[in-house]
Amino acid sequence: MPTLVLGSTSRYRRELLERLRLPFDVARPEVDETPLPGEPPAMLAIRLANAKARAVASTLADGWALGSDQVADLDGHPLGKPGHREAAIAQLRAMSGRTVYFHTALCLAHPDGRMLAATDRTDVRFRPLDEVEIARYVDAEQPFDCAGSFKSEGLGIALFEAIESRDPTALIGLPLIATCTLLRQAGFALP
Repeated sequence: MPTLVLGSTSRYRRELLERLRLPFDVARPEVDETPLPGEPPAMLAIRLANAKARAVASTLADGWALGSDQVADLDGHPLGKPGHREAAIAQLRAMSGRTVYFHTALCLAHPDGRMLAATDRTDVRFRPLDEVEIARYVDAEQPFDCAGSFKSEGLGIALFEAIESRDPTALIGLPLIATCTLLRQAGFALP
């Protein structure tokens, strides 16, 4: 079976990939994640996933590098990780009562130049949130390292009216259904 390296330092992606019971290493991709001027959120996710996979693949003698990126899209504008309490509150305030699209892109890259890619979109409909609810949630879960300022696998689920997705793991950061498809195409043995 080929070797696999996850090009991400995200603990969420690492935990999801561990579910597949494949051995893998982890490497930090050196990629500038700054959006290009006017770059749509879906294209940003694709560009960054590809760049992360290629950056890690270039350090390998053989095997595959898996890159992934997720960009939250509110009115065509990317929302990044908030980083701190005030930014998380501002993001949740802006998303209150609205639908936000989460674009997740995947790329498997081989040092010989082969690439396999996939994308997933998850639509998240937020219920109307008041200031007290937003502050209570942010203080309880501190989602400062999560695009969109929430953790759907935790208390963040209480913020939504609905989630529409082909893959329940996509919103956490790594759509495992698409990941399995790419891994099989690359020669990995999965059930």
